[in-house]
Amino acid sequence: MSELLPPAKLRAPAEIKYAEELDWLESVDDGPRPFSWRLSPKMIRLFILGSERSDGLDREISPKWFGDRSFVERSIVTLASDRGLLLIGDPGTGKSWLAELLAAAISRNSTLVVQGTAGTTEDHIKYSWNVSMVIAKGQSRESMIPSPIMTAMETGAIGRFEELTRSTSDVQDALISILSEKYVSVPELGSDSKTGDGIVFAKPGFSIIATANSRDRGVNDLSSALKRRFNFVRIPVVTKKSSEAEIVRFRTEELLRRHQIELDVPPTLLDVLLQSFADLRAAAAAAGSDDEKLESALSTAEQIGVLEDAILHSNFFGARALTARALASSLVGSLARREPEDLAILNKYLHGVVEPRSKEEGGSWPEFLAGGRDTIATLS
Repeated sequence: MSELLPPAKLRAPAEIKYAEELDWLESVDDGPRPFSWRLSPKMIRLFILGSERSDGLDREISPKWFGDRSFVERSIVTLASDRGLLLIGDPGTGKSWLAELLAAAISRNSTLVVQGTAGTTEDHIKYSWNVSMVIAKGQSRESMIPSPIMTAMETGAIGRFEELTRSTSDVQDALISILSEKYVSVPELGSDSKTGDGIVFAKPGFSIIATANSRDRGVNDLSSALKRRFNFVRIPVVTKKSSEAEIVRFRTEELLRRHQIELDVPPTLLDVLLQSFADLRAAAAAAGSDDEKLESALSTAEQIGVLEDAILHSNFFGARALTARALASSLVGSLARREPEDLAILNKYLHGVVEPRSKEEGGSWPEFLAGGRDTIATLS
């Protein structure tokens, strides 16, 4: 792995990362394609979920998103319809990654993204102006700066809106006319619909994929008018251990390639990580109050973060081998966000669950227990 050249981009978008695979799929795709889509719906599903022997392809397509096929199919069908797509679920369930894969497969551009925050304004989803050009030449199409959503409209591509419920109601309301009328008025340039001056019309193929965190309910609730313009696809938390193991393994292999690290993740340690998160989720579900729950969502994404931290620490400061002690230290350090509440919860877990298991099962658990205790003692 050491002979590989460093990546040209820290994180390449899906359409660049999988460009060769997308080119090949497009070359063999003879299915019907809605609008100006680059791939047919069946090929999009295959690109995202991976190929099977029954697909009859000359090469294998690796899965990139691990979830129920019905979620992907409903998402694709929605984007071929007149409505936008809203992916909603807990943090770390892969909503943004699925949105990126869909946009990459449909329009080969997943970078037309607006990030929803309290500071997001209508300009971010419509347009703004190049002030220096306006002063020099006045307001014109040349001096207008289109938003990513407007660019998606003009090119018939997929626009993405991350964390929709984090944006204010004014911004959300501005989306209603875009999703309904499929155009944006620019009053500064006039409003002649015959000539198109002052109006930016969406081309066929345009749609919006929005994501929303189900834990943000009540932050900026969506209006009923906006809800009607989206089809909702709820992405559940992955609870099946085999599926979760696939996701963690897939992301970990990407991490190792990116950092050019030659380090094995023993299956036994992956099992320890998965089991510890399952234990902590069960404890959170049985907790009587929020004070008895970790602040962490205990998502698959956070598992990946824990493993990434342990791998990097082992590679840079350890013996270049992942250990149960390093894994436990990473888990405690990553999940203890409130002090002393989270530390107390993790300490209770180590004493009440991990300690008996280490005596009964042995294996990596005694070292995991020792690493967790040492880290808690250091942080306390």
